[in-house]
Amino acid sequence: MSQFALPLRPGPESRAGRIVLGSANQHVVEALTSPESWPFRTAVLAGPPRSGKSLMARWFVEQGLGDAIDDADCMDETEVFHRWNRAQESGTPLLLVSRGAGWEITLPDLRSRIGAALHLVMGAPDDDMVAALISAHAEQCGLALGEGALTYLTPRVERSFSGIERLVAAIDRISLERKQPATQAIWRDALEAVQGAEQPRLF
Repeated sequence: MSQFALPLRPGPESRAGRIVLGSANQHVVEALTSPESWPFRTAVLAGPPRSGKSLMARWFVEQGLGDAIDDADCMDETEVFHRWNRAQESGTPLLLVSRGAGWEITLPDLRSRIGAALHLVMGAPDDDMVAALISAHAEQCGLALGEGALTYLTPRVERSFSGIERLVAAIDRISLERKQPATQAIWRDALEAVQGAEQPRLF
């Protein structure tokens, strides 16, 4: 598992300007580096919250690979269509970021163009990527998880980018509140805090 260094200015989304590469997004990075192969030089990137879509779009633009519209599914469809036309006229690859794979477009002209684009979807992280994400989030907030943390947490955490981020934040918060190192008791309480008592316990 590796971390992909993105040459971005620091910000709330980019944090350290890195994103973990793994089963859920390796194919996306590979596609973003070859926009000349996209149908009509257009791609649509969708995926779950906190999966790094916006960060990848910003990297795509910073690298001079093309233009990007973040949260394109929230914009006025006529404006998106005009942006698509301008990109076509200039020969600029256009990356459209959607919050989910179910972008329902009502404008017929835009719907036909987007339907012909390359569609990229972020998947769910596998165990290796989950462990790498836990480590990356812990490193970003200066949290020492303790020996055995990844073995304990990986099979128990929610299989989502946002769930992993919430878990590490909860471990960090509880550790600070108790003024104790993050050991198994804190891992367990953090899991309960983010998953709720109704979740099955594997302790």
